[in-house]
Amino acid sequence: MGVDMSNNPPTSRTKDFFASPALSLSLAGIFRDAGTPAETTVNREVEEGDEGSVGGRRRSREDTAEISSENSGPARSRSAEDIDFDAEMGEQDEDDGDGDNKNKKKKRKKYHRHTTEQIREMEALFKESPHPDEKQRQQLSKQLGLAPRQVKFWFQNRRTQIKAIQERHENSLLKGEMEKLRDENKAMREQINKACCPNCGSATTSRDATLTTEEQQLRIENARLKSEVEKLRAALVKYPPGASSPSCSTGQDQENRSSLDFYTGIFGLEKSRIMEIVNQAMEELKKMATAGEPLWVRSVETGREILNYDEYIKEFNVEIPASGRPKRSIEASRETGVVFVDLPKLVQNFMDVNQWKEMFPSMISKAATVDVISNGEGDNRNGAVQLMFAELQMLTPLVPTREVYFVRCSKQLSAEQWAVVDVSIDKVEDNIDASLVKCRKRPSGCIIEDKSNGHCKVIWVEHLECQKSTVQTMYRSIVNSGLAFGARHWVATLQLQCERLVFFMATNVPMKDSTGVATLAGRKSILKMAQRMTSSFCRAIGASSYHTWTKISSKTGDDIRIASRKNLNDPGEPLGVILCAVSSVWLPVSPYTLFDFLRDETRRNEWDIMLNGGPAQTIANLSKGQDRGNAVTIQTMKSKENSMWILQDSCINAYESMVVYAPVDITGMQSVMTGCDSSNMAVLSSGFSILPDGLESRPLVITSRQEERGSDSEGGTLLTVAFQVLTNTSPTAKLTMESVESANTLISCTLRNIKTSLQCEDG
Repeated sequence: MGVDMSNNPPTSRTKDFFASPALSLSLAGIFRDAGTPAETTVNREVEEGDEGSVGGRRRSREDTAEISSENSGPARSRSAEDIDFDAEMGEQDEDDGDGDNKNKKKKRKKYHRHTTEQIREMEALFKESPHPDEKQRQQLSKQLGLAPRQVKFWFQNRRTQIKAIQERHENSLLKGEMEKLRDENKAMREQINKACCPNCGSATTSRDATLTTEEQQLRIENARLKSEVEKLRAALVKYPPGASSPSCSTGQDQENRSSLDFYTGIFGLEKSRIMEIVNQAMEELKKMATAGEPLWVRSVETGREILNYDEYIKEFNVEIPASGRPKRSIEASRETGVVFVDLPKLVQNFMDVNQWKEMFPSMISKAATVDVISNGEGDNRNGAVQLMFAELQMLTPLVPTREVYFVRCSKQLSAEQWAVVDVSIDKVEDNIDASLVKCRKRPSGCIIEDKSNGHCKVIWVEHLECQKSTVQTMYRSIVNSGLAFGARHWVATLQLQCERLVFFMATNVPMKDSTGVATLAGRKSILKMAQRMTSSFCRAIGASSYHTWTKISSKTGDDIRIASRKNLNDPGEPLGVILCAVSSVWLPVSPYTLFDFLRDETRRNEWDIMLNGGPAQTIANLSKGQDRGNAVTIQTMKSKENSMWILQDSCINAYESMVVYAPVDITGMQSVMTGCDSSNMAVLSSGFSILPDGLESRPLVITSRQEERGSDSEGGTLLTVAFQVLTNTSPTAKLTMESVESANTLISCTLRNIKTSLQCEDG
């Protein structure tokens, strides 16, 4: 089974979450020594001769065992010419009347051993055309003094020989991969058992506090390995050595086939049943996206739409638990927005797991296509269905991630409207470790309508069913209200990313939006580098099982999470041991006020202790959105000792905002500004994630001034501060307490400076 994974751990550039065995075989070596004396193997063919009487007896050709690899398998279609020839060859020897010969056995067939020259010529043609036509066979037969059918069967047998070699090689690879997965599975089971009490199954208290996160990572890998082994075993049983291997019988089309075609179904669930569930989910999504009251009721205070759950149960015949209350918490939300992107491109982004993950870097820490159930029809893959896995996160280590398995389907509803629906399937979840399935999707997704001017209208419905769990006090309101993983968050992020793509591709950017960069190539190179920096920042500070967070207390009393990783071969980050320190705090200021303060280079020296009080100056400013806060800047820091440059990316949408920055090499940055490739330039990002605290309230005053947006509203801000530091250039080095103390001091001083500048009182 081939599985497309889209999550990239920090230590690798592009590594799929689920590994897949390589089953391709290069045939170059088979032909490398063609024509040498060693190549004169016995190729026994039926010797052609004219039918006639020999010694008073009319002899006909006998049947010969013929293997054709035109279509391998137990039941292959054969041409009329082959059938006629087999009938002719299968005739019995006839007796002309000689009674003494009635009980004689059929005469032996004559075999022909091809000469070295004949093999060399046929091999030469085989390299160019393994399937020669009639004209080529006739020409070669005259040249070599062979009958046309001898040439034909030599080519058939040669193709069969090569295919048999390939099948044996692929089956060997498959067996080796299966054994490897078994060993990994066994090792992970043993490690989990060592970390758990043998009596109750709970984590032992004598282990490190970080064991729980490691255990979660092992469980995810274990679930993946179990499904991988089962699929490989099923494929190996169905296609034993000598049988037709699916990976070599139909070429490229076979690579895209679902493993559902190779065995009974995914986790025992039939394909027809999956399609039935998907079609039901599609109908529910269309109703949920278009219905008004009484199914959806708009809140007067917040303006958000709220699902009337009683009406939902009646409308869709939902089964009610015996207790009368759902065992899990229900989160339902709907949001409508307009995005700057063509409809076909947007649908493609949803169905390609790598592009989908790139569209939501702050929300998706891992994503993978586990299986392709249907490839859909036509170039636009209408009706494509695939099983996917995603790990959803917030930009803080304090909120646990949500792992969810779901089936995604894209379908064209009309000439100008598409639907993309996600739904979790119970049968799939039953075969996965129960501790992983804490969240499942009821029919969710979006209806996309083309507005014919490069815009699309998106109606997003997010409907989740999650296990009830305790959330850290600071984030309890925003998570329990459904804002953290709701439709508004998805739509706002999608709008921001689509707008960024529009500004990236634009060729008529005004000079005021591209200050300090002379060429269009330079502008694109800087924007691309800034996006890579921000994506790395999002990946580094979440609660994903990629990281093992250790809690320490800072000098200001705020809790700090510490995690370290080793970069061995990623050229996009410095090589060595990297320490990440993160702290999340609540501040009694509005998110917009805090965002404008942190991105302002004239006030940077108020919080950035690395400046030593020196001023910062912007030398380049590139707009990447309509809001003035969406920009990439290059700032220079001048001090008595030396000067340095900082690349800063600021992002803001209707839900959240970020300020991400990294020190950069001046010489390298100058080359990037001229348009050189920035993918191999090492960048280690730090920055801030800014969220509303979830306590929605009315503003104290009403104003139309853009500068005063939200600054007078009640409520506060959830600020996450993150610093990444290279502690040692050797990847084999150990993390030292001095490095941890330095990170502690860095965060403590930065938070204290921010609170002082914004006049926020502690306590």
